[in-house]
Amino acid sequence: MWKPKERIRHPLPEDRPPTAEEAARSRLFSPLTLASGLTLADRTWVPAMVPWRASEEGFVTKDVLDWYGRFAEGEPGVLVVEATGIRDVPSGPLLRIGHDRFLPGLAALTRRVRETSGGRTRLFVQIIDFLRIRRRPPHEKFLETHLVLTPAHRKNLVRETGDAAWTEAPDTSVRAFLRATSDDVLDRILDPRELEALRFGARERVTDVHEPPIRDLPRVLPSLFAEAARRAKDAGFDGVELHYAHAYTMASFLSARNDRTDGYGGSRDARARLPLEVFAAVREAVGRSYTVGCRFLCDEIIEGGSRVDDAIHYARLFARAGMDFLSLSTGGKFEDSKQPKVGEAAYPYTGPSGYECMPTALSDARGPFARQVEKQARIRAALRAEGLETPTVAAGGIGTFVQAESILAKGEADLVAAARQSLADPDWFRKHRAGRGAEVRRCIYSNYCEALDQRHRQVTCQLWDRQDLDAPDAVRSVEGNRRLVAPRWDR
Repeated sequence: MWKPKERIRHPLPEDRPPTAEEAARSRLFSPLTLASGLTLADRTWVPAMVPWRASEEGFVTKDVLDWYGRFAEGEPGVLVVEATGIRDVPSGPLLRIGHDRFLPGLAALTRRVRETSGGRTRLFVQIIDFLRIRRRPPHEKFLETHLVLTPAHRKNLVRETGDAAWTEAPDTSVRAFLRATSDDVLDRILDPRELEALRFGARERVTDVHEPPIRDLPRVLPSLFAEAARRAKDAGFDGVELHYAHAYTMASFLSARNDRTDGYGGSRDARARLPLEVFAAVREAVGRSYTVGCRFLCDEIIEGGSRVDDAIHYARLFARAGMDFLSLSTGGKFEDSKQPKVGEAAYPYTGPSGYECMPTALSDARGPFARQVEKQARIRAALRAEGLETPTVAAGGIGTFVQAESILAKGEADLVAAARQSLADPDWFRKHRAGRGAEVRRCIYSNYCEALDQRHRQVTCQLWDRQDLDAPDAVRSVEGNRRLVAPRWDR
């Protein structure tokens, strides 16, 4: 992951755990009823995390059930299931919801969470579409087989070498020259997208409208999302979260870098057109009494990307359209990601925008804790100024009761999400409610978990994954050296 120039190690913020009586009176543990009519027991929220536990075909496994069952033991108000693909296409060990054959496993998941939490936790599923990204190819293989030679390459060779013979040279000679030449020369012969495909791996963009599948996304996606939401409802989920954030299809339509000229890019309203059409199709499929919200970015961070003012505009449009909640995140884009190794794919959380999404305790002067809440608060304030009451979910480096309660008290958000702290201690909400907050296992924000995710390894936490490895209930990772769920709280 990218690191800021300043290397300041920030201590964990102090907490003052509440007594059970104080917790019962707190804003964090007060109920909230959404416009859909769904009541949340409290304002605590475990956002979507991809744990790499699904089968290669996208089915729910025992490890998936154990993962979400463990979070349900902590009884959060809302638990969001990982980004779950809406297309019926292979996508590796990621959950899928693009066909009815996935329903039995997803229904087993909803039952597990409901039974484990005693019905207290509301379970949403985050549904996502993503475009194709290829692994970074070996240098010679790309130039020998992947690169499609065009007259532009020959023209550039003539300009570069001063030899007009390149105009009629055979492809084998052109490829031999390209394989042997320097990176500087390649910079002048290949176009930017070809250089990206060589050095990072080819990646589709929503602006590739010369490709029919990309051009047709506005025609195809609303029904795909609607069918996925219908399956989620049939499987027993309490709601769906439309994934409009980070490096994926819908976020790319919202991005200020989206310059499509077909009515789905350019202006803010045009960029929001497809997200709104997707939501309308989903709402029609599941009805007004079913919870539907979205997760989107308060700031893309990248050069030329959307900023807070864009997010405010989108939030107003989404709220007026009738979304039940708006969950806010930051960054996590391909455009500034770190160059992957040969044979690996680019990972959208390795650049500056990825850092802003998941900052570590080794940070700049601003530090990692509640780093993006000020931006998220501006979005909520803009909604309230328009008379819009749609709840917002704050996230990013929040790991104490004091932080969460302060955010709610200041009106910076209506719900508080914590991914890394919930992974470190799935019982931390329950411990605070019981007046035993001093027993919370505090996340140290080292991003050990994120590093596992980047390598597509089963995600665990360094604070517990080597603890009691020989215990009867300690299911181990594929490598055999880590436990897959946190030890249970001895209440």
